[in-house]
Amino acid sequence: MKYLLLIYCEEKIWDTVDRLPFRDASVALCHELAEEGKYIAASPLKNVDTAVSLRIRDGKTLITDGPFAETREQLGGYFLIDVANLEEAKAVAARIPSAVVATVEIRPLEVLEGMP
Repeated sequence: MKYLLLIYCEEKIWDTVDRLPFRDASVALCHELAEEGKYIAASPLKNVDTAVSLRIRDGKTLITDGPFAETREQLGGYFLIDVANLEEAKAVAARIPSAVVATVEIRPLEVLEGMP
């Protein structure tokens, strides 16, 4: 079963800690997960000031700078994994290095028939 592990944190936390060890540990985790046959994809996201949100309302396209929601925590990255069940997804999420300063949301992917 595929799970998306979404990593949320306050962006300003990265002003107070060294990102390099987190990045290196995350890359190492990706390699470990690949060796275990669980890795599909992972990536950090650029800061929210680079984001653009698009909505279509009443046939009109609305584009605004920044993320859609105004919250303290922002989506900062993700891991896409393929594991047997939720318990295994939780175990992988607990291995994500930034979980010590962030929140990891675990979401199963819905399978849609007819997708390429």
